[in-house]
Amino acid sequence: MQVLIVINGSAYGLDSTYNAIRLAANLAKRDEADVTVFLMGDGVTAAMAGQRTPDGYYKLDRMLAGVTRHGGEILCCGTCMDARGITEDMLLDGAARSTMDALGDRTLAADKVLVF
Repeated sequence: MQVLIVINGSAYGLDSTYNAIRLAANLAKRDEADVTVFLMGDGVTAAMAGQRTPDGYYKLDRMLAGVTRHGGEILCCGTCMDARGITEDMLLDGAARSTMDALGDRTLAADKVLVF
């Protein structure tokens, strides 16, 4: 089953972003799910490598790495990255700059689309 998860919210401060990434990581572990995470708007900040959070606080870059480790795909809206001054070399390994065309393709191919 093709699952597309679109995340719009900022990396920290919104439980919806945290929970969306938790769900993506969980689904990516399942053989029956082929997971794509598309980060848009402030969501692209979740894919920035080397995040430093207080001890005991979750680290979204590490959580997203779990998605790719299990065969999932992480795509970041290029326009959204540009608006925030984020370059490809700032992204975690396995995350890629992407386009609205790619999002459109993944949307049409998906069996399930979840938007956070």
